[in-house]
Amino acid sequence: MTTPVLNGKSIDWRKTFFLLLGLALFFLFYFAPPFAPVHDPTGKEFALPKEGQRAIGLFLMAGIWWVFEVIPIGVTAITIGVFQGLWGIRKASDAFHDFMDPSVLFILGALFIGLAFSKSGLTKRVAFKMIQVAGEDTRIIMGGVFLITMVMTWMMAHTAVAAAMFPILMVILSLYGEEEKPTRFGKGLFIGMAWAAGAGSIMTMMGGARNPAAVGLFQEFTGQEISFLTFSKYMFPIGFAMVVMVWLLCVILFRPEKTRIVGVRDKVNQMAAQMGPITRNEIFVAVVTAIVLGLLVIQQFVPALEPINRSVLLLLAGLVFFIFNFFDVEDLEKRVPWNIILLFSGAMSIGFCLWKTGAAEWMAVGFLALFVNAHWLVFVLAISALVMVLTNFIMNVAAIAITLPIALVVASYLGINPQVILFAAVAMAGVPYMLLIGAAPNAIAYQSKQFTTGEFFSYGIIPSIISIGILAVMVLIIWPLMGMPGLLK
Repeated sequence: MTTPVLNGKSIDWRKTFFLLLGLALFFLFYFAPPFAPVHDPTGKEFALPKEGQRAIGLFLMAGIWWVFEVIPIGVTAITIGVFQGLWGIRKASDAFHDFMDPSVLFILGALFIGLAFSKSGLTKRVAFKMIQVAGEDTRIIMGGVFLITMVMTWMMAHTAVAAAMFPILMVILSLYGEEEKPTRFGKGLFIGMAWAAGAGSIMTMMGGARNPAAVGLFQEFTGQEISFLTFSKYMFPIGFAMVVMVWLLCVILFRPEKTRIVGVRDKVNQMAAQMGPITRNEIFVAVVTAIVLGLLVIQQFVPALEPINRSVLLLLAGLVFFIFNFFDVEDLEKRVPWNIILLFSGAMSIGFCLWKTGAAEWMAVGFLALFVNAHWLVFVLAISALVMVLTNFIMNVAAIAITLPIALVVASYLGINPQVILFAAVAMAGVPYMLLIGAAPNAIAYQSKQFTTGEFFSYGIIPSIISIGILAVMVLIIWPLMGMPGLLK
C-alpha cells in the first residue's frame, strides 16, 4: 500500500515498516542496560562492552535493511560507517578505513577482469563453447555451469571465479530469450552459481583465505599439522555433495520455464562462426588473466610472493587493461557496479566492528555454552551452524578466528576429535547462502537483477539446512570410514 507524498513519490509502507524496525532494534540495544557476561567451560569470563552491545544493534539493523532492501544496499553500507562514528561505537576513521580493506579491492580487481573478458568478446566465446558441449537441455546447462564453477574454485578465489562466470551466464541468459525480466531459469543460473562457488571453495586450501587460516589456527591450538592433500581428502566429499545438492535444488526450486532452448546449438554455431578466429585482444586478456591467476595459485608455495596481497595482483591486471586502453573513464563510471563495492565495504566495516568491540566473541561463547552438556554430534552441528550464521554477516576468516579456538577448548572436554571440529567449521564457513554480504559471488550474482535480496535470503535457508544434514552424514559415516572418527578413544 502506498500514499502520494512530495515530489510525485509515494510511501512504500512495507519498506517503511522494516526501516523503522531496524532503527528500533538499534536503539533498543543502544539504550538497554548492560548485558551479563558469559563464561566458557574453563570459567573464563567474557564481558560485553557498551560498544559491543551497540555493535550488535547496528548489526541487526543492517541485516534487516539489507534483506528487505528498504534503501539501496550500498546506502545501507554507508549507514554502517556513519552510525559507528555518530553513535560512538568506533571512531569514524576506523569505521571508514575498513571500507577500503584489501578484500574489497580484491573484489574490484575481480570485476575488472570480468569486464575485460566481456569487452574483448572472450566471454561469448567461452559461453558458446559451453552451450555446444551442454546442448539444449536447460537442466544440463545449469549442471555444466555449476560443475565448471566448482572446478575453477580449486585454482582461484571464488570471487574471481564468479566475476569470470558472470558475463558468460549473461550470454547464456540472452540465448534463453528472457534476459529483460527475471525468470526461474535466470534465478537458478545465478543463485546456483553463487552457491556452487561457495561449495567448491571449501574443497582445497586454495579455495579461500579462510582455509589456510583455519589450518594455521588449528595447528597453533593442537600442535597437529594438516597437509594440503589431507585437507582436500576430507573436504572434497562434502564439497562435491553440496554442489550436487545445489544443482538438484535449482532444478526443483527454479524449474526452468523452458526444458529446452530449441535450436540454441545451431544458433550458437552460427554466432561462433561470425566471431571468426580468436582475436589479439582475446589472447591478450586471456594471457594477462592466466598470469595473474597463476601467481595467485603459486603464491603460497613461493616465499618471495607471500607478502604480496592478493588484491594487488588482481588490481595489477586492471591497471594493465587501463594502460592498453581496454577500459576508459566511461567504463569506470558506468560499468563498474559501485553499489556492490559499497555493499562489501559496509560488510567489512560491520564485521570488524563486531570483532574488535568483542561482540562477536561474546555471542559465540554464549551460544556454544548452551551445548556443553549436549551429545557430541549436537555440539559439532551447533558449532557448524554458528559459523554458517556468522559468515553470512562477517568475514569468514573472522568467523573462523572467533569460533574455532573456543570450540576446540570445549571439544577437549567432550572427547571430540579436534579434526572434526576443524573440517566442520571450515565447511560451513564456505556456504553463506542467505545474505549477499556473506560472500562476493552472492553480490556479483545479484548484478543480474534476476532476484531480490529477500528472495536470496528465503531460498538460501533451504540449502543452509540441507548442508547441516550433509555435514552430519559426513561426521557420522563418511569421515570415520576415511579414517577420521568423531570421538577420540
